[in-house]
Amino acid sequence: MTATAPEPVDDLLRDLRPRVLGLLVRRCGDLADAEDALQEALLAAATRWPVDGLPDDPRAWLVRVAERRLVDTVRADVARRRREETTARRDPASARLAPAGLTGAAGASPEPDAPDAVPGESADGSGAGDVDDSLTLFFLCCHPDLPPASAVALTLRTVGGLTTAEIARAFGVPEATMTQRITRAKRSLAALDRPFATPGPGEWDARLAAVLRVLYVVFTEGHTATSGPSLRRADLSGEAIRLARTVHALLPDDPEVGGLLALMLLTDARRDTRTGPRGELVPLAEQDRSRWDRTEIVEGVRIVTATLPHGLVGSYQVQAAVAALHAQAPSTDATDWERVLALYSVLERLDPSPHVTLNRAVAVAMVDGPRAGLALLAGLDDALATSHRLPAVRAHLLERAGETRAAVGQYVAAAAATPSPAERDYLTLRAARLRTLRDASP
Repeated sequence: MTATAPEPVDDLLRDLRPRVLGLLVRRCGDLADAEDALQEALLAAATRWPVDGLPDDPRAWLVRVAERRLVDTVRADVARRRREETTARRDPASARLAPAGLTGAAGASPEPDAPDAVPGESADGSGAGDVDDSLTLFFLCCHPDLPPASAVALTLRTVGGLTTAEIARAFGVPEATMTQRITRAKRSLAALDRPFATPGPGEWDARLAAVLRVLYVVFTEGHTATSGPSLRRADLSGEAIRLARTVHALLPDDPEVGGLLALMLLTDARRDTRTGPRGELVPLAEQDRSRWDRTEIVEGVRIVTATLPHGLVGSYQVQAAVAALHAQAPSTDATDWERVLALYSVLERLDPSPHVTLNRAVAVAMVDGPRAGLALLAGLDDALATSHRLPAVRAHLLERAGETRAAVGQYVAAAAATPSPAERDYLTLRAARLRTLRDASP
């Protein structure tokens, strides 16, 4: 054991969890058993490491403890089956009623076969081959036999580090609905033969779109957290960028892979200017653009530009092109809003959704005036009834149109609907400022 921990134990365990889970799932083939075993290993580590110090190889330590739990589970199951077989042999009537498979030849070997080593891994799970278990598990969980939405939700919950409530908000559905969706996905995988077997040639591509969606949702939750006191969760956004880089290195010519990585980089470049000294939200128009991360902007622009010879073929690519226009503009007013509007029109054809229309309404307002944008919002009330973004955008456009009283009401409604404390505070203060201006006016 090492004498001191190089980082907080909780942070280290959060980082190690998907890597260890990926290895366990591939070895035992059962997601539920792997999760249970890992949970016990994590509990043991959280209890012992702060007292004893970190082991020399924390990942291998977790793997060994979890695998012992898996072996104990198998042995307990074997012992249970032996007892049932013994009872069945003593009681012929019960033998006739026993399900097929519970009565077998006496003397059959109860011990499971030793798991095959995964290529690139050491026998103790230390990862000598530097296999990225997080990314591998993303692909394994995004099984083509699952509906895409269920595969994405299951992967976000199991590997992505998001809670069920956060996933539900990302999909715009009630938490109970998302719980049922994830449970059904787990049951569906459990019913398949070797669901976590390594995909064969050509099978990886069938899972790519779902994996990219997972990375996008993880990054989005990290960029603007829907829970907790802070606007941003750097652990999530940083991990999403890291994994997107890995996918891009594997598929450098895929325009959507490049588009997603570019979108993340161009969005993340603004991270240090999105909050003020007290953690308050700073909107895009008020951010100090001189503090944006120029290295990420240059890289993001280069990557999205490299995808353009393929044409505008995917939603991430188009969103990255929009982000590049914002990143290269010296101010909000100097942004090429006509090109932004044209890109959102393309995006609405490629991947139509109420959120895309909402963003296009903002661009329309910048090109044709706030009332034109407000007219476009009129058809979104039912589709975005539970979203705080619709009243927030409507409030902004009403404010620009000079309708102060209506804008205050929309800011208040948006503040009540957002799950983010930072956004709620910003929207509440915006409403209060407008009230003050309204009351002071003749």
